[in-house]
Amino acid sequence: MIIDWYPGHMKKARQQIIDLLPRIDVFLEVLDARLPASSANPVLERLRSDKPCIKVLNKNDLADQQVTKQWVSALQSQQGVRALPLEARNRAEVNKIIGLCRILAPNRGRPGRSLRVMVVGIPNVGKSTLINTLAGKKIARVGDKPAITTCPQQIDLRNGVLLHDSPGLLWPVMDNPDGASRLAVSGAIGDNALDYVAVALYGLAFMLDRYPRQLRERYKLSEETTDPGEVLESIGRKRGCLVSGGQIDSYRAAEVFLRELRAGTLGRISLEQPDDVAPVDSNDD
Repeated sequence: MIIDWYPGHMKKARQQIIDLLPRIDVFLEVLDARLPASSANPVLERLRSDKPCIKVLNKNDLADQQVTKQWVSALQSQQGVRALPLEARNRAEVNKIIGLCRILAPNRGRPGRSLRVMVVGIPNVGKSTLINTLAGKKIARVGDKPAITTCPQQIDLRNGVLLHDSPGLLWPVMDNPDGASRLAVSGAIGDNALDYVAVALYGLAFMLDRYPRQLRERYKLSEETTDPGEVLESIGRKRGCLVSGGQIDSYRAAEVFLRELRAGTLGRISLEQPDDVAPVDSNDD
């Protein structure tokens, strides 16, 4: 699956990040803990250069704990990077970010020398929720659809830290088929850019390979059911996703599966492991 989806406001967001970077002390990238590599924008990685970076693994409550431990180790092997798994609505977990920022920029955060933190990430990874939790009030708009934040803003946390928010930023063409499919399964890409049934079939094939027990228990499947198409049909019949003549409405069945996978109803699922992904070329020019 190749997805070419780069709205004009994302080009503007990229330039806004470039303009602001010289005044930033710490780069805070919000990732989806279920797919840290696929939800990391390689353009952002190139733009931040050697600035200290915290990679927040948000939605940690939905991810496989053992796989997340592998990701923390892999990410922190990178120069200047700290990785922090959390759930963006959990204030105690989120407050750890401030302490990490002070460690990474020890000469900032004093009167007259605010610690300036840029918060970045692709759409729908929970960036706005994280900002609201840090601020202790609703500042950034939150939604379950991509591209909620559309303009930059500065938030003074009143503790010596200034947050600089920016719109969620995807790269021009997602030409890594597996990475694009993982993003689609996770809900990071708008539904109007997807073949919903194809995305569900990809997700079902993944579940059959990595988490077959959870899939079979949720939908009462037999051990003999190993074909993603058969599983989708079974889900459709069990959930009443039918059209005239008793035929399966594949789109509705796909909606049921993807909604439940994204919500964690099937259990804690990680859509990729460090060994699954190769380094991505960040040259977007």
